[in-house]
Amino acid sequence: MNAPPQPWPTGLSEQCEPLVRRVLAPNPSPYTYTGTQTYIVGAGAEVAVIDPGPAGTGVEGHADTEGAGHVEAILAAVGTARITAILCTHTHRDHSPASRALKAATGAPIVGCAALALDDDGPRADAAFDPDYAPDRVLADGERVSGPDWTIAAVATPGHTSNHLCYSLVESGALFTGDHIMAWSTSVVSPPDGDMSAYMASLQKLYDREDRIYYPAHGPAVEKPRQLVRGMLGHRRQREAQILRLLGEGPQTIPAMVAVMYKGLDPRLTGAAGRSVLAHLLDLQNQQRVRVESETWNLGA
Repeated sequence: MNAPPQPWPTGLSEQCEPLVRRVLAPNPSPYTYTGTQTYIVGAGAEVAVIDPGPAGTGVEGHADTEGAGHVEAILAAVGTARITAILCTHTHRDHSPASRALKAATGAPIVGCAALALDDDGPRADAAFDPDYAPDRVLADGERVSGPDWTIAAVATPGHTSNHLCYSLVESGALFTGDHIMAWSTSVVSPPDGDMSAYMASLQKLYDREDRIYYPAHGPAVEKPRQLVRGMLGHRRQREAQILRLLGEGPQTIPAMVAVMYKGLDPRLTGAAGRSVLAHLLDLQNQQRVRVESETWNLGA
């Protein structure tokens, strides 16, 4: 999906439904679409903030200037309400680093996904892990936080990352899906932390739910959730079948498979495509359907 024409509503508070507003961070990229969408949940005196976004002052030497001014935009959108919970879906640095500045400004606790500091050799410069993320409370699957007019339940969805959570707004049937499900793009599943088997199981978990609408961290809302998830499951199975067909023709390297499988791909996304192919191959290897010698993959255990 191509990004909509500019100007984008960066820094503005947009009403999605009575209990949900969103504020777009100034960090567009080939991996983040128009930027990270921070959600404000609640219409009364107490609200929650989901995915506060990138830092404006840098994380571990990264110059995260694309996040400059975003915390201020969140605070302006919240107005006189009190933030009582700051929730992160996962700890890629376009999602969680601003939690610390928002906590410093408001005193609100950081709750939600577990901390994860992992060196990932994937190609996503925007998705390096946030090693300084420090939650005050980790939510297990099904655990809840609440305010006067809202209740948020954690839905564990590992795969994109091992610590990924979605959040269900009980009162409205909305689900905040982070990077697990997006309408504009499939999620990057990048080993070693990204796991294709876990990702597929998490997709099936959401397909079995009855959520009314999805609000992803990037891109438009998903108004037909189960239809999209069904298509995503089918897409991943097709990719797996494509890999097996290629290996049936003879030994293959990942770059050679990417060249065949992703014709016309934006060159900036070639590395990420290779990571997803690797994730499929590792899943197939665990099933003893493929094997690797050096960097060449073959059929068989």
